[in-house]
Amino acid sequence: MRLRHKPWAKDKLREYSEYVVQNPENFKNKWSEIFQNNRPIHIEVGTGKGQFIYGMAKANPDINYIGIEMQDSVIVSALDKIIEEPLSNLKLLNVDGSNLRDFFAKGDVDRVYLNFSDPWPKKRHEKRRLTYKTFLKLYEDILVNNGEIHFKTDNQGLFEFSLMSFSEYGLLLKFVSLDLHNSDFENNIMTEYEEKFSSRGQRIYRCEVQYQNK
Repeated sequence: MRLRHKPWAKDKLREYSEYVVQNPENFKNKWSEIFQNNRPIHIEVGTGKGQFIYGMAKANPDINYIGIEMQDSVIVSALDKIIEEPLSNLKLLNVDGSNLRDFFAKGDVDRVYLNFSDPWPKKRHEKRRLTYKTFLKLYEDILVNNGEIHFKTDNQGLFEFSLMSFSEYGLLLKFVSLDLHNSDFENNIMTEYEEKFSSRGQRIYRCEVQYQNK
């Protein structure tokens, strides 16, 4: 699907700096200054239009959420949701998720959400998958000890690859569902892609994994 370019998006993201953190590298190890509290921080890498992260923040006011999306023409839709109904526990970052170490120190983040990431199906592109071992090290470098990754996808191949990648890295599998919407999992917040895929009868895969203290 071709992304519709919105040339005004960058200016709007700068205009609403109370919701979109500007110069986030300045808040590495200082995110309590942004949220004005020391509550746990959960981030979504590749937040898209923000339906999931907004829904999570609204449902869990005692947790701070950060939606990370590099495409300004996409994340501006997430910003629109916050403008319409502001949430004090939700911020956005218009940055590249592969640079997380620039914005977060070890222990800044309690949980990482990866939802419907690009599957990069060709073998030669596996290093680009957000569940590849170099990305798992990236998340480990910003998560608290025993931090978690929660992962959802409609792509069976990516899910199988990810389970293997998690296992080889030494992560603990806490939850695995091969058909989320026909399981007893409660309080599921759907992404835009999830709504579209599930409405077509496509199976949704989900897992929760945890890092182990070394």
